[in-house]
Amino acid sequence: MHRTLPRAALTLLVLLSLAACDTVAGAGKDLQKAGSAITTEANKTAQKM
Repeated sequence: MHRTLPRAALTLLVLLSLAACDTVAGAGKDLQKAGSAITTEANKTAQKM
């Protein structure tokens, strides 16, 4: 019993860390897409001027 609790806690910590990485990576991709869209529109506007 004494060894099971630390292993369970470590397992939970690792799983939460992996989930956080996926969340941050997804947010980074979303921000990158938004930045690309803004750049594209800015270039279109600059060409019209």
